[in-house]
Amino acid sequence: MRKVLILGASSPIAEATARLLAQRGDALFLVARNAERLAAVADDLRLRGAARVDTATFDARRTEDFAQLLDAARASLDGLDVALIAHGKLTDQSACEADPSLLAEEFQINAVSAMALSLHLAGYFASQHRGVIAVISSVAGDRGRQSNYVYGASKAALSAFLSGLRQKLHPIGVSVITIKPGLVISPMTAAFQHGALWSTADVVARDIVRAIDKGTDVLYTPWFWRAIMTVIRAIPERVFRRIRI
Repeated sequence: MRKVLILGASSPIAEATARLLAQRGDALFLVARNAERLAAVADDLRLRGAARVDTATFDARRTEDFAQLLDAARASLDGLDVALIAHGKLTDQSACEADPSLLAEEFQINAVSAMALSLHLAGYFASQHRGVIAVISSVAGDRGRQSNYVYGASKAALSAFLSGLRQKLHPIGVSVITIKPGLVISPMTAAFQHGALWSTADVVARDIVRAIDKGTDVLYTPWFWRAIMTVIRAIPERVFRRIRI
């Protein structure tokens, strides 16, 4: 049985991952913004076999509350083995272009809050010389694109941060996993037209659990996104600037 903290637990990917962990009999501490939705998720996971499920609410913009939140999670589960940071939001690109003051909040939710949580967790896991910090970033961070460069920039910052943290914690025995999903069908992407490159939260969740088990450094999910982003990153800037994606 592992003791797992999941932040952003009501998101489709996090919920699907939690279901797989519950079926294994892991103990879970779930954190999300909406208490009512969180309670429903927790009830479902108890029925699926989780050894224990406790919950707490949080606001990703209030980094000053994170230490107390993580203390509560550790106390509830009598320690932690794994933390999955899965909260975030899909940026309204047009709104940010019209009002650049919105940039700070976008970066706070999609990057800074995850960085702050990772640092708190790093200190704890380093003290016990083991643990896994798994954080959902995005393939959007691999290269800025005109359609979502604000969101992509926040995820690029997060991925770079996690790379450095992974290098620092590796000698101590702590794993840091950067999770880079591609296009995932969810309520946030309901307005988009779904095609062959789109996947589901269940597929991504299975990949996440395998990555946690193996201690994978960087996970592209589904697998073909690694090849896609390798090609996109290799396009010369003088060519890329003319492509409308």
